[in-house]
Amino acid sequence: MMNMMMMERTGMGMPGMGMQGTAMPSMGMPATMPSGTGMMMVPRCTVKMERVNGGMKMTCSTDDPLAASMMQSLCNMLQGGLCSCCMMMNGMTVCCCNFSMGMCKCDMTKNGVVVTCTSGDPKSAEMIQACCDCMATMCKGGCTCCVMMNNTPVCCGGC
Repeated sequence: MMNMMMMERTGMGMPGMGMQGTAMPSMGMPATMPSGTGMMMVPRCTVKMERVNGGMKMTCSTDDPLAASMMQSLCNMLQGGLCSCCMMMNGMTVCCCNFSMGMCKCDMTKNGVVVTCTSGDPKSAEMIQACCDCMATMCKGGCTCCVMMNNTPVCCGGC
C-alpha cells in the first residue's frame, strides 16, 4: 500500500468546505477507514505537466499495476465534469486550479492516465497554459499535485 496515500475528502482547500490535509498511512493504519472519518485512499503517481496547443496535458503514471488500475477506474467513472488540481505543501493547499474554462478528457495509458484540458477560445487556452506553468513550477519546488475530477481525488503525487 506504499503507492496509495490517505486524503481527507472534505475541502481539499476550497474555502468554506472544511479542513484540508493529507495523512501518510502508518504501519498500524487499516486499509479501510471507518465511514465517519472522511478519509479515502488515493493512488500515488508521478505527474508530468506540459503545454499543448490550446491548453495543457497532465500525465499521471505509476509502476504499481493496482494503483494504475484504480486511477483509470476513477477517471472512467468521473470524467466529463469539472477537472481541477490542488498543489499542496506540508498538507496545506498552496494553489488550486479549476479548468472550467476548457474541456478536459481522460485517455488511459499502460501505467495510468493522460488528462488533456484544452479550449478553442484563445484567452481560455492562455489561462489553462498559465495554470500549467504555475503548477509545474510548484511541483518542481516540492509541492504535491492532487488531480481531481468532480472534486474527487483521482491521483496525487509529485513531478
